[in-house]
Amino acid sequence: MIFADFFKALRQIGDPRFRRVMFFGILLALALLGGCYALLLWLLELYNPGSVDIPYIGPVGGLDTLLSWGSFLLMIGLSIALMIPVASAFSGLFLEDVARAVEARFYPNLPPARPARLSETLIDTVNFIGLMIAANVVALVAYGFAGPFIPVIFWGLNGLLLGREYFSLVALRRISRPEMKRLRRRHALQIWFAGTLMTAPLSMPFLNLVIPVLGAATFTHLYQRLAPPLAYSPSDIPRVNG
Repeated sequence: MIFADFFKALRQIGDPRFRRVMFFGILLALALLGGCYALLLWLLELYNPGSVDIPYIGPVGGLDTLLSWGSFLLMIGLSIALMIPVASAFSGLFLEDVARAVEARFYPNLPPARPARLSETLIDTVNFIGLMIAANVVALVAYGFAGPFIPVIFWGLNGLLLGREYFSLVALRRISRPEMKRLRRRHALQIWFAGTLMTAPLSMPFLNLVIPVLGAATFTHLYQRLAPPLAYSPSDIPRVNG
């Protein structure tokens, strides 16, 4: 069923509303990576000694070229790590647009969703990014003993966190926070698996730029499939004038 949710999201990838969100999402990701790369180059330029003295060999130059190539390879690696928090920030900023597009096409009879407050969304996103960074720092200890299973630990940990984040944001559009937590606990394994399904492609450069859109759409389908028939009350639905 989770793969069915994903393929329904994939079929809508050509939707003009999806393309607009992907455009802004790609700009956000490239701006973040470009800023990090510019900062890294500035630090290398600031502290680059130009040459080093090696015992019995003497001064060795060419560090500029070596560091330039090294910084490029480092940024490819950082792009993999940075796309996880980028996907989280993306979910908070653009999820509403994606969810509306999905609901308009697949669930046209739903009542209007409860609009999320920007302040709450920003607080939740910042808290989640902090939790994700802390969890991955702690996981570095496990990576030292994991050997070839490092990707499995990385995907499993971040899939758990990213799945919880996506599901929470989607569900809170329709139900209260206590109801969301109960539903999330009841279907924890499905949510974890769906989060891992989104996390694995985030490790692939360029492909990871479109995954946040597919993730938001997939979890919208996932929520609609798991939610009880009357998951909202009339008081939750915003009034529409006229």
